[in-house]
Amino acid sequence: MMTAFKRILLGGLIAAGLAVAATAQPSFEGRWRLDPAVSTALDGWQKMDLVVARDGSKVALTYVMQWRRTIKEATNVVDTAGPVKLDDFFRVEQRHMAVYPAKHGVTEATAEWIDGGRTLRTEVFTPVEVSQGDVIMRITSEFRVSELGDRLTVIELHSSRPRPLVYVFNKVTEEAAK
Repeated sequence: MMTAFKRILLGGLIAAGLAVAATAQPSFEGRWRLDPAVSTALDGWQKMDLVVARDGSKVALTYVMQWRRTIKEATNVVDTAGPVKLDDFFRVEQRHMAVYPAKHGVTEATAEWIDGGRTLRTEVFTPVEVSQGDVIMRITSEFRVSELGDRLTVIELHSSRPRPLVYVFNKVTEEAAK
């Protein structure tokens, strides 16, 4: 039979384990640069960086896209504490897909840490305009940092596509980011 002390101790250990699993690894934050040789084609963009920043339970995912001299920067902020609504949700593939953000559309997003904090999983429901009218596109994404913390793989599953988009990034050092 388990004593009250042992139950409290066991409960505390389980709670501590869950708290560790629910937070990101420190290597997750920073600037990541796309490795085009092993990634889905960007179709219209030449370069992409992804900057990840955390503030408590909020995670800012800033996409820095480049085509020749044109640079587009867009940030999606998700919250692992609960659902959020985003007015200007950015999709990497939206430039040449004939699937445009719906006018005045609001995207609903959820996020959670999985795999011991090495993966951020997001699910968004974003209104888009297609030739048949406005529809909701579901995008499930996993942002997976490698065990060494030097590589980030982003896998996106879209309800509008039969195949996932896969983007592989390498960590950018402070010196290389300048």
